[in-house]
Amino acid sequence: MTESDRPSPEAFLRQAAQEGRGRLKVFLGAAPGVGKTWEMLTDGRQRRDAGVDVVIGVVETHGRRETEALVHGHEIVPRRTIDHQGHSLGEMDIDAILERRPQLVLVDELAHTNAPGSRHPKRYQDIEELLDAGIDVYSTINIQHVESLNDVVASFTRVRVRETVPDSILENAEIEVVDIPPDELIERLRDGKVYIPQEATRALTHFFSKSNLTALRELALRRAAQAVDAQMLDHVRSHALAGSFAVGERIVVAVSERPVAAGLVRAGKRLADALRAPWTAVYIETRRSRSLTDDDRKQLADTLALASRLGASTATVPAASVVEGLQAFARDARATQIVIGKSARPWWFEMRHGSVVDQLVRTIDDVAVHVLPGEPDARAAPRPRLAMPGRWGKPSDFIWSLAMVAAMTALGRLLIEVIDLGNISLLYLVPVMFAAATFGLRAGLFAGLVSSLAYNFFFLPPTGTLTVNNPENVISILVLLGVAIVTSQFAAGVRAQADLAQSSARQNAALASFSRQLTAAADQDALMQAICAEVGRLLDVRTVLLLPSADGPMLRAAVPPEDRLEQIERAAAQWAMDNEQPAGRGSSTLTASDWLFHPLRTTRGVRGVIGLTRDDAGEPVRSDQVPLLMSLLDQASIALDRMELEEESLRARQVDERDRLRSALLSSVSHDLRTPLTTILSAAQEMQRHPSAEMAETIESEARRLNRFVSNLLDMVRVEAGALPMKVEATDLFDAAASAAHDTRASLAGHEVKVDISPNIPLVRVDPVLLHHCLINLLDNAGRYADPETPITIRARRTADAIELSVVDQGPGITPGNEKRVFETFTRLEGSDRAKHGTGLGLAIVKGFAEAMGLSVAASNNDDPHGAHFTIRIPDALIITALTDKDIP
Repeated sequence: MTESDRPSPEAFLRQAAQEGRGRLKVFLGAAPGVGKTWEMLTDGRQRRDAGVDVVIGVVETHGRRETEALVHGHEIVPRRTIDHQGHSLGEMDIDAILERRPQLVLVDELAHTNAPGSRHPKRYQDIEELLDAGIDVYSTINIQHVESLNDVVASFTRVRVRETVPDSILENAEIEVVDIPPDELIERLRDGKVYIPQEATRALTHFFSKSNLTALRELALRRAAQAVDAQMLDHVRSHALAGSFAVGERIVVAVSERPVAAGLVRAGKRLADALRAPWTAVYIETRRSRSLTDDDRKQLADTLALASRLGASTATVPAASVVEGLQAFARDARATQIVIGKSARPWWFEMRHGSVVDQLVRTIDDVAVHVLPGEPDARAAPRPRLAMPGRWGKPSDFIWSLAMVAAMTALGRLLIEVIDLGNISLLYLVPVMFAAATFGLRAGLFAGLVSSLAYNFFFLPPTGTLTVNNPENVISILVLLGVAIVTSQFAAGVRAQADLAQSSARQNAALASFSRQLTAAADQDALMQAICAEVGRLLDVRTVLLLPSADGPMLRAAVPPEDRLEQIERAAAQWAMDNEQPAGRGSSTLTASDWLFHPLRTTRGVRGVIGLTRDDAGEPVRSDQVPLLMSLLDQASIALDRMELEEESLRARQVDERDRLRSALLSSVSHDLRTPLTTILSAAQEMQRHPSAEMAETIESEARRLNRFVSNLLDMVRVEAGALPMKVEATDLFDAAASAAHDTRASLAGHEVKVDISPNIPLVRVDPVLLHHCLINLLDNAGRYADPETPITIRARRTADAIELSVVDQGPGITPGNEKRVFETFTRLEGSDRAKHGTGLGLAIVKGFAEAMGLSVAASNNDDPHGAHFTIRIPDALIITALTDKDIP
């Protein structure tokens, strides 16, 4: 099986990974109102009529009568109700769908953000779970919700969409574009078929302008075409189908080390822009690449960097010849057009080596070849060849070759009596092949010539001379010499290919190691230090990394760490940032600097610059290291950009969390402060008219309640600030439980508190005040939710490695799946009585205090009798088996 006939393992594995999963079909629109939901329901009805089991998971009709009419007849899975901040929100019930297990489920609005308390924060994650279960899903999305296009849409609509979907969701989905012309959509908007009239008027002057809708429509069509093209390529590669499948243009620009290659890159960019097609600049690395000069390598690196700046993908491919390499790359990339330059070679050069362009045009099928003229002065000014010391090889190479010939001669003299003279000549092929494969072509040719002379001198009569009496022996010598030359050529070619493959493997291994190091970085500082360390190790240079700041480039990492930059270096770094081009030593700008600075570019701009220098004051980067450096910079740029996006996402989540806490705090304060204050004011006014002990008791009770709430707020602040004062001493758990029960007797009125703690339970090393607060909050929590007139139990049990101190009530218990969430700050569980009582602070304080003392806390449910069970676990290390001086206060 040839390489072109072999299925792509990567594409085959991607297709195999989809086996057993449900299929996702996405109805993609340019804007709201194009009819995505209508089209999804229509397709769903057709599938239902064809005998497919179809249900509706969630559909938003937005009050449109024609859409509501399509819903009728479909089975609808009821939504799950979630109470959030006093509002009842309906979300798709995943568990009900999984239990119902239909063949197809219709789920509207793929980018929707679920209400707090849902299993997943995003609806596309719900859909992923359904797909994993083997259920097919139809869904809808507008183009502005695609993550990679978010910035593009915001640039012309001036609207930043917050709800986005990762591109990976669409990569494996079947996409159907729901498209109507902008004028027709604007008419629908004016007719009130999209928004109510007041909102429609505002939308027409902003988001729904004709220019915006046209641009969004183009983005939707292009994104769908890209997805279809990628899926088509995966299919043809996994099935090893021949042909370019030129439904979309894909351009390859063949570059070389010559200055004319920059013109090829610019021509390729113009062609790609005209065809609106992806393009790649590729360099084919052959045996000839080993003889490139430093200037050639620098020119090649500049050409590839230019292609990258112009938006091309770049690649370096090792191959036996330029034609074979281009054919293989074009076949793998399914290229439809190739741009290549034709140099003005002398006729004798093309007679000897052939023409790359002519061979490519004759041998490649289904691909258009654009040939651009080369340098007009190439005939008059041939390129200089690389003058390398030791070009002919080391003297030891020829000495070893001569020794091998001598060894074969001695062996032949020993065997001359038992084998024919003609077979003796075959022995000399051994040193020829050994020399060519080990030391190169010239050593192989030398071994072939010496072998011919040795065969003539020692074996052909008259022996001891170079005279040949028999003409037949002349033919033997010439054949031996010819075979030696051909064998040397083949062996040297194989060795050169092996060297190229080994060099490519080393570079790939270095890039893979670099990628692993970057992936392992936990934060931005660790990532930047890893970039400097790995680039310095792989290129044997000193490195620094600077990020942009208001005061100029800021040094953030260096290897070695003591490196500091002078003013000229900072100026070079700033220039590299501003102009997105290298600056400093070895570049064309600010060459007085000892450092060479390269920008770290991404689609979002320059993320920083990396500086390189050598201790020996040589060029920071050798010419043969430039391709590796460019690959390292690309990976470093992507890693930095990824880390920045993660940190931005984390900051956004923190802002959302602060907003949630602030909202919850305001809601809690408005209830838990206002209620007791209102009661106190009413009781005080009543006492002014009719003084009574009952009113005084009410005031005292509500004041205690208010004081406890304020204390909880202060305790929570101390927990989150890590400022809890600790005074650890030997504590008796029975005394701690009895004290807590006594202090909560008012709030636990109507409940009997049972203390079930054996006298044999040992003392523990804890802070008695914090433990007291933990028990008070647990008892107060039990008093709120336990059924009336039921007992509340405090018990302690010794286990193999801990003491478990528990508070158990008899009430509705905890909603399954929320055993950990009850300890979160301001958490009030939706859909239960726990959403109606308390502030959501008490249990969070218990968890904070317990962890500060080295304890852990957990929640669960009892079966008989039913109720909540909260347990503080005291580990063995804090259990006192024998009192010491430090345990005596």
